[in-house]
Amino acid sequence: MIWLLRLYLLFMGLVYFLIGVWAIFDPILLSSEIETTPFLEIVGLSVASEIGYSEIAGLYGGLNLWIGVMCIVGIFKESIGLFAIKFITFLVGAIASGRVIFSLIPSTPGFYNSFFVFEICAFVIGVGFLLYFRNLDKIAEA
Repeated sequence: MIWLLRLYLLFMGLVYFLIGVWAIFDPILLSSEIETTPFLEIVGLSVASEIGYSEIAGLYGGLNLWIGVMCIVGIFKESIGLFAIKFITFLVGAIASGRVIFSLIPSTPGFYNSFFVFEICAFVIGVGFLLYFRNLDKIAEA
């Protein structure tokens, strides 16, 4: 596996892992009297009931945490690394397309923000890696 791919997996692993840890522990670190947390403010969410914190911990926390772990494991195990690239490329592409489709509905806000830029960059890099590996497979078969 090429070192550029390992660096990409390390970067994505750290980003997703740290977002996951932050989403899980952010509400715990603050007083229960506070209605919002720094994580919720950054992603533009608010929690209306106690179950909401569990949903944030599960959807943002658990999912991102384990995507990060998968990327880090993928640095050392090629098959997991290739799967991680495929998964992340699909994931960020799906999220970005959802933002664009939502913005096409009249009276909805635009989709262009820093999260969208991250998703598009990750998507383009992921597609580039997948095309590179597809070409390697064709060369190996010849």
